[in-house]
Amino acid sequence: MNSETIYKKLLELFPDASCELNYKNDYQLIVAVVLSAQTTDIAVNKVNELLFAKYPDVYSLAKANSKDVEKIIKSIGLYKNKTKHIINLSKAIVERFNGIVPNTYEDLISLDGVGRKTANVVLAELFKVPAIAVDTHVNRVSKRLGLVDKDASPVEVEKQLQNAFKKEYWSKLHHLLIHFGRYNCLARNPKCDICPFIEICTERKF
Repeated sequence: MNSETIYKKLLELFPDASCELNYKNDYQLIVAVVLSAQTTDIAVNKVNELLFAKYPDVYSLAKANSKDVEKIIKSIGLYKNKTKHIINLSKAIVERFNGIVPNTYEDLISLDGVGRKTANVVLAELFKVPAIAVDTHVNRVSKRLGLVDKDASPVEVEKQLQNAFKKEYWSKLHHLLIHFGRYNCLARNPKCDICPFIEICTERKF
């Protein structure tokens, strides 16, 4: 099964696959993506409703008291570190980028708490730059389907997926792999009995 067939089958399964984080502007998206590390989008959406009500823009969050922010996002993992990250990145966006989230990879990863995955999500989602963000779902699914090497690092997974798929597919592919990993190809108890890729799965149970 070639990459084109895999892409089309994923598209059939999840034609509306898109970012499941709720956001209204560039500020809200980058904060949401930073908060989403090692937690669910559902959990992030819940705290962000309160967070953005109190801090409606990057300027207000840049001036926020860390203890106040911690109280709001305490229900998600690593909340102390994430509080520091989102306040610091807000300060940097205000001071260095006139309050606007930057649109280059280099500028994005210079912000506190923003790594390669977060930068790629922001580039693809906000600025429509073809990118593949490798999270735990993308990493797991692409290895199970034999699209990348089993021992590939996240950076290597990203590059191997870029080589395997057309550039115009990259951003959508990211969402398709996430949805497939989130709803079908689960880390534990994957739904192998209904999997359209069972014949190529490297971890097939039957």
